[in-house]
Amino acid sequence: MQAIKTFWKNNWIGYFFLTPWLIGLIVLSAFPMGFSLYLAFTRYDLFSAPKWIGLGNFIEMFHDDKYLNSIKVTLHYVLFSVPLSLAFALAVALLLNRGIRGLRVYRAIYYVPSLFGGSVAIALLWRQLFGGEGLMNSILHLFGVEGMNWIATPSTAIYTLIVLSTWQFGSAMVIFLAGLKQIPTDLYESAKIDGAGAVKQFGHITFPMLTPILFFNLVMQIIHAFQAFTPAFIVSGGNGGPLNSTLFYTLYLYQKGFAQFEMGYAAAMAWMLLLTVALVTSLLFVTSRNWVYYQE
Repeated sequence: MQAIKTFWKNNWIGYFFLTPWLIGLIVLSAFPMGFSLYLAFTRYDLFSAPKWIGLGNFIEMFHDDKYLNSIKVTLHYVLFSVPLSLAFALAVALLLNRGIRGLRVYRAIYYVPSLFGGSVAIALLWRQLFGGEGLMNSILHLFGVEGMNWIATPSTAIYTLIVLSTWQFGSAMVIFLAGLKQIPTDLYESAKIDGAGAVKQFGHITFPMLTPILFFNLVMQIIHAFQAFTPAFIVSGGNGGPLNSTLFYTLYLYQKGFAQFEMGYAAAMAWMLLLTVALVTSLLFVTSRNWVYYQE
């Protein structure tokens, strides 16, 4: 008891200044999360009291064809958009690392899409770009190729969103560039003396030394891809696109919660998404010991 009194006497001023943050944590984060977890086990439509149904929502998910399709679409998006985005980010970072003039200007230009890419305005622009009479078809027409409505075609709609995600590679590029600047130049000098070319230098020096940065970008990009919502909502008009080809998990969650007012089902979906992202992230951390190289 005396130890507690001493600790409080020596640290109360710190906790006093932390009070606004603690209130925000409890009121804006902890309580909503706890309440949503409770709702996940209830049937709740916003207009009547929640009714406890246990695992009913979770069981219903695996009999819901649209839910299963949203998982398929989201995994398709993650598996294609994340590697492409990281590949473009690394390629541009390698080019910018060559010491060209105006590096800061180029870095800012390449970072701009990451600032605006998730906005409604860019999503609307993308919808026009890949529409039936959009710029993409106009370019193809110059080469005598008959275009299509890329967004309204089930086989191509998802890839327009993947291209949009790839275009937003700026944040990963900046981090890759910072990592490249930290690689000791004497490693490259030794490799050149031994006769190693650019490809061998990349495979034996650049890539291994960048694996911690790659791991960080990979985790962040995967989390971001699982949470993608705005592009699918705007480009598809909020209905999941043709034959639900762009029905992302988050978009279907929105439909269940705010269009059909099945808030309990939506809360269960949200917690399933959280568990999925946590599982994928944990697997990445477990496997990272086999391919991530830390110099020390």
